[in-house]
Amino acid sequence: MQRIKTWLNQYEPMTLITFACIAGGLFLLQRLTSEVLEGETLGFDQTILLWLRQPGDLGRPIGPQWLVHAMGDITSLGGVTVLTLLTLLATAYLLLDRKTAIAVFLFLSVLSGWLASTGLKIIIARARPDVVPHLVDVNDLSFPSGHAMVSAVTYLTLGALLARTQRFRATRIFVMGAGIFLAVIIGLSRIYLGVHYPTDVLAGWGAGSLWALLCWLVSKRFIVRADGEGQGGGA
Repeated sequence: MQRIKTWLNQYEPMTLITFACIAGGLFLLQRLTSEVLEGETLGFDQTILLWLRQPGDLGRPIGPQWLVHAMGDITSLGGVTVLTLLTLLATAYLLLDRKTAIAVFLFLSVLSGWLASTGLKIIIARARPDVVPHLVDVNDLSFPSGHAMVSAVTYLTLGALLARTQRFRATRIFVMGAGIFLAVIIGLSRIYLGVHYPTDVLAGWGAGSLWALLCWLVSKRFIVRADGEGQGGGA
């Protein structure tokens, strides 16, 4: 019992909550993946995709034309080109700001998240939905949604690192909220465009959030502290 108390005293409550969230998230992600592999979610997935299309013409999504155009623009925010440019620009900025450890950590976090997404797609090998026509071109596998997962990794990791530099709580909440908002609307756009099942996106959000949470935990305990100490020594 004394050993447990000693171990708990070494970690602040937020760190313990983070560990619990990661463990719980991994369990839920495993359960969802299992249900998908067994085909238990197919009815739910198809119902949602069909609900988002015109009953007499499955090639036309519900809503006005401007919404279709907007969803196409939004989904690009989670694409390879945009996320690569964003990551490279953020990494370059941090390097110029002499936050080398954070810069390298950010780059590796996004890169490893991308590799994890690709690996999961290959392992699960779920085909893209064919119940409705796709409104954008896609060529790879479906589960989990790479747009949902990698955008969550990128925007949440960026938000967490940026939030740590803000003085005011309201600003920190806004930064993190913006990251969450972007990840959510990107995932929803993939469902609306018919290129992912809803469970693909749920898994992408879950895996991406867990990855970002783990990266935040590592950065909080080691990376940010290391850069802070390095700057202090240089001054």
